[in-house]
Order: sequence, then structure tokens, then C-alpha cells
Amino acid sequence: MRLKAQGDIWMRRRQAVTAMLALAAGIVASSFAFIAQRLEAAPASRGGDRQQSSTVDVELVLAVDISYSMDMEELALQREGYAKALTSPEFLNALRQGIHGKVAVTYFEWAGAAEQRVVVPWRVVEGPESAGSVASEILAAPIRRAARTSISGALLYGAALFETSGQRGVRRVIDISGDGANNSGQLVTIARDEVLSKGITINGLPVMLKRPSYSTMDIELLDDYYEDCVIGGPAAFVIPVKDRDRFVEAIRTKLVLEIATLTPQTRVIKAAAANPRVPCTVGERLWQERWGN
Repeated sequence: MRLKAQGDIWMRRRQAVTAMLALAAGIVASSFAFIAQRLEAAPASRGGDRQQSSTVDVELVLAVDISYSMDMEELALQREGYAKALTSPEFLNALRQGIHGKVAVTYFEWAGAAEQRVVVPWRVVEGPESAGSVASEILAAPIRRAARTSISGALLYGAALFETSGQRGVRRVIDISGDGANNSGQLVTIARDEVLSKGITINGLPVMLKRPSYSTMDIELLDDYYEDCVIGGPAAFVIPVKDRDRFVEAIRTKLVLEIATLTPQTRVIKAAAANPRVPCTVGERLWQERWGN
């Protein structure tokens, strides 16, 4: 009976994820149709508007945490998740529904304030072949780890990458994943606000697969921290990952939602909250308590 109950729970979870993906795929066409209508209705005098001069639907920066608090299995799961998401039927279907039918993507890994490295330079994804090429580049790169956690450094580095994309997206999005709070570099809220001032949207994928540990300076409410201290911009959202079996599905859902301009219905987002539920300096405080600097 216990095994049957566990099986039923697992099946309900699968059905919920499938329903979310079906919803995203089902209404993505109408979402882009609405954008297209707005483009057609825009006055010709607004020649400087991003929509008028766009070449791709989205410029998407994938910023992936490789700090020492991430174990090797989690690092491999991240790589697998992004590679599978980019080549999934759901992602490719959403891609085809866009105004241009293509997005520009770059993938970099980050840890401390001065630790960022581009794994996949800017690539235009416009179908299965180009998506597969980017996925192969992600999987082929050596897996590595580095010290500290600087979400602020990653956000500022990601924002600078848009200047080298060679494309102009209707939207610019930083997709940042991580398993801890900012404890290095500039305060995360200052970096966040600087990035948002450039018209860039920040979405989050907090990784919450392990019990919080003082040794790795984890925090319990990492998803709340991401919502209130990290993300922001039009339609910004967070998808927390709390189950290893759903890691790949979560990344796939997130990428589909990002290029379809949709937000998931499972969470109430409080981006850039005036009164954060978790102190936005919690990571710095934990670091000082342990190391004293």
C-alpha cells in the first residue's frame, strides 16, 4: 500500500508538470500573436524602440552556478537539464511561434565575484540543428567548480554580455540558477537594480536539493530570497528545484516560459519586494559569522 501511495504521488507530480508544459505550448501562439499585433499597431515614429529594430525574439543569458556548494551530481544535472531543454519539442515549438522564430543564447558559469567563464558564446537558435549544436557545446565542456557565491557578479557580467550578442531582441533576459545566497562582491540588490535599469529581465532557478547546511552556508528559504532579492523586470519569475527527478523538467519549463513571455501559475511572485521575507544580506552575514571577513 505504501508503494502504491508513493506511486500515486509521483504520478500526480508528473501530471502536474505535463499540464504546465501543455498550457505553455497551448497558449504560446496567442501570446506571440498579441505581441505581433502590438508591433503592427506601433507608430512608425518610434524607430528607436527595441521591437521595431529587433532581429530575434529574445536575447537569453544562461548564468549557471558552479560554486563548491554544488556537488558534482548537481553540476552534471544542470548541464543535462539545459542541453535537454534546448532540444525539447516544447522549447522548439515555442521557438517557432515567435515573431522572428529565433533567439540568441549564451551560457556562462559563475561562482565568486571575479569567477565567470563563458562556456558557449552567443549563438542564434532557430531550429533543431542549431539547438542541438548549442546543447552539444554545453555537454562537451569540462565540469569545474570554484569558490564563493556572487550572484551580483554574475548579474553584472551577464548584463555586459548583451553588448556582444550581435543581435537585438524584443526582450533581454538573464536566467540565473544557484543554490545559495550572495556572499561575495557587490550587494545583490544593488546589482539587481542596476541590471533592471537597463531594461533586462532577471528570472531565477534556485536549486534546493539538499538540507541546508552551515558548512556550505545554505539558507532554508532560498526560493523566497530569489523572489525578493534577485529577480525582477517584466514577467519575472522563479521556479525552485526541490527534487532531483524534476531538475530537467524544471529547466525545460523555465526556458519555454521565458521565450513564450508566460509566467507559471504555481507561485505568486514578489519581485524586488520592499520588505523581503529573507534579508537580502543573509549570505554576507553568514560568511562573516564563519570567516570574519
